[in-house]
Amino acid sequence: MPRPRIAPCLWFDDQAEQAANFYVSLFENSRIDRLTRYSEGGMGTPGSVMLVEFTLAGVGFQALNGGPVYRLSEAVSLSVDCDTQEEVDRLWTSLGDGGEPGPCGWVKDRFGLSWQIVPQALIRMMRDSDAERVRRVVNAMLTMKKLNVAALEQAFAG
Repeated sequence: MPRPRIAPCLWFDDQAEQAANFYVSLFENSRIDRLTRYSEGGMGTPGSVMLVEFTLAGVGFQALNGGPVYRLSEAVSLSVDCDTQEEVDRLWTSLGDGGEPGPCGWVKDRFGLSWQIVPQALIRMMRDSDAERVRRVVNAMLTMKKLNVAALEQAFAG
C-alpha cells in the first residue's frame, strides 16, 4: 500500500510495534503495513523496530520508537465514533485495560495514547437545535467517565 501523504506519527519509547499490533486488533479494516528497522550506526539498537506503518480503520498511521525523550499526552487524542453502546463498551474496556479512564468518554491506553470513545447518538444530540436539550446532555456527559447512551438520551428527553 502506498504511504499516505499525511499520517499521524505516534512517538513511543520502545513499544511502537506492540501498540500498533494492539490497535489493529481492535478495529476492522486495520493492518500492519510495514516495519522499518534500525540499522548499524542509527540511534536505536540495530535490528530493532524503528517505525511501524499501519492502517487503523482505513486511516494511515506511523508509530515511532524514538526513545524516552517525548511522551504521549492528552494534547493529542484519537476520537472514535461508535454506532452502539456495545461498541462503546468493547472499545472502552479493551483500550482501558492497563490504562486509565478519564472524563467524558476519554480513556488513556496502557501505552499512554488518549482516546475519545464517542457514541454517534451523542453527536446527534449535541447538534440539536434546542439549546436546553443540548445543555442537559452536556451536563449528563460531564458526570460520566464511559459514556452511557441510555442516560444521555434520558437527559436529552428531559
